Amino acid sequence: MDVKDRVVVVTGGASGIGRALSRAFAQAGAQAVVVADIDGDGAKAVADELGQRARSVRVDVASEPDIVGLVSSTEEQFGRIDLFCSNAGILVPGGVDVPDEGWDRIWHINVLSHIYAARAVLPGMLARGEGYLLHTASAAGLLTQIGSAPYSVTKHAVVALAEWLSITHGDAGIGVSCLCPQGVWTNMTGGGGQRRDASAVAASTAGADGFLEAEEVAEVVLAALAENRFLILPHPEVATYEQRRAGDRERWLKGMRRVQASLRPRPSGSG
Repeated sequence: MDVKDRVVVVTGGASGIGRALSRAFAQAGAQAVVVADIDGDGAKAVADELGQRARSVRVDVASEPDIVGLVSSTEEQFGRIDLFCSNAGILVPGGVDVPDEGWDRIWHINVLSHIYAARAVLPGMLARGEGYLLHTASAAGLLTQIGSAPYSVTKHAVVALAEWLSITHGDAGIGVSCLCPQGVWTNMTGGGGQRRDASAVAASTAGADGFLEAEEVAEVVLAALAENRFLILPHPEVATYEQRRAGDRERWLKGMRRVQASLRPRPSGSG
């Protein structure tokens, strides 16, 4: 998809990857960019920066009525939605012991929000015979996330949903892409003043291949959309890791256990 003269919606657009995507789409000549975020003031700041072609909407993506309202108001104002970017997401640390409230919150934001968006935009797209869905997942959705079972599980679910949507609607004119970066400097990863802290980078498995700026990710996304590419990997190394995982699962699991062990704090007094 060439985003020039297209109507684009970006959730989680007030910061991080979402803000970078909104800026990139506007610079690429989108007809309209709708910046949606639960941080209404942040969304407005981004939209104001982009000028007349942008507008902001405060949206809680965990609420289906909010998503329906976002889609309806955008279609009423601009006539259609060409590209919907389900980008909002959170990370909840911990394992299976995370309370149900944590699992429920991340499930609604990281997974159900993508389902709500697809439900709302697909009828119009299918009726026109064209449209595009961009799902922000993570390399964790192809591999795993050490230290967070909820994040790993929900990002795997996003990849599965995107694949299903592509298989089911790809021949009906619906493009689908799934964005799976490793480390990106955002609020989630300790951006801002801490972004150049080498110790913070080293403490993450994603740090091994380097953290990208959100703007770099947005550039990769634009190129991938132009090619109608399903899997978008700003860190190309992830393709190799996925192949290794599929080729020898036992070896990969053992390797990840070693990585996990290396990240655990050493007992006091150890040399």
